[in-house]
Amino acid sequence: MNPTLPVTNEEGFYEIRFESIGGLGANLAGKMLAEAAVLHMGFNGANFSSYGSEKKGTPVKTFVRLGPPEQQLRTSAPVERPHLLAIFHEALIRSADPAGGIYPDSVVIVNTPRRVAELAQDLKMTSGTVGVLDALQISVEEKSRINTVMLGALARASGFLDPEAVRAVIRETFERKYPHLVQRNLKSFDRGYEELVLRDLGDAPVGAEGKPFKRPGPLWGYQNAPIGGVIADPANTVLKDMSASRQGFVPVFDRELCIDCGQCDFVCPDLCFVWEQGLDKKGRPAQRLVGIDYQYCKGCLKCVEACPVPGALSETRETSELVTSRRVPHPFVHVERVNA
Repeated sequence: MNPTLPVTNEEGFYEIRFESIGGLGANLAGKMLAEAAVLHMGFNGANFSSYGSEKKGTPVKTFVRLGPPEQQLRTSAPVERPHLLAIFHEALIRSADPAGGIYPDSVVIVNTPRRVAELAQDLKMTSGTVGVLDALQISVEEKSRINTVMLGALARASGFLDPEAVRAVIRETFERKYPHLVQRNLKSFDRGYEELVLRDLGDAPVGAEGKPFKRPGPLWGYQNAPIGGVIADPANTVLKDMSASRQGFVPVFDRELCIDCGQCDFVCPDLCFVWEQGLDKKGRPAQRLVGIDYQYCKGCLKCVEACPVPGALSETRETSELVTSRRVPHPFVHVERVNA
């Protein structure tokens, strides 16, 4: 049987893009999706990724390009105009425009507990199809990773990918080295397929071209760089948001139990803990731990392991309400001036 694609671009390809963060498994998900389409369904295709230092928390883009069996594939250029887009963490929407380049009728899948209408508004989408599912919650419950949950959602949203082909690749991938993880990931795939909520936003106006794609680049160039190459604002991480790196759990601080020993701050790699000048229990001047700035917390939970007082720091399932209500912002002068 000759496999067919629902839609193709000018070059005859159906293109898929994953927007993710290192550690969520997007690179492996792209490989498994491409293997299912090429080896099990008969398409011609390619898969490749774009990432930086290969560390948890850095931006990752994964691309899958599919064509008919007779279609020659002679490009390895990044996918700028995806027919199917998967956003592995909704925090990416706040820091960038992950939906750049989509067609008016593209399908966008987002890992989020929020509703379709809210995501469509955040993505500035008025046409096409938006799908949402809480892949993080599913992965926590099934003790797996987000990537296989998203694969289930993608198989359903695509309209042409055979779920049994993807299931076969998941089984082949994990049973080689991690046979005990096969059933967990197959269950995660099934739940992603079943629990995805899709909504058609309607047709775009005649002549609409979709969202333009903007390639990221440096802010300074030869036309606008300061004279003499002066670095007016040295590199720092004050504005960096690490929330997309978390895997569903965060440390929660209990001021009543804390002894201000600083063990948590010693092991924290991202300066999450906020201190202030205060008094110790004997009335002497001392540094006092106030709380956690969750903007910089990537959920490594090293602080929970290091804390010598049971309950002073506890591992807790993350919710947006919890993080918002318990966050203690760092009093950075630079940020206060910018916000002012």
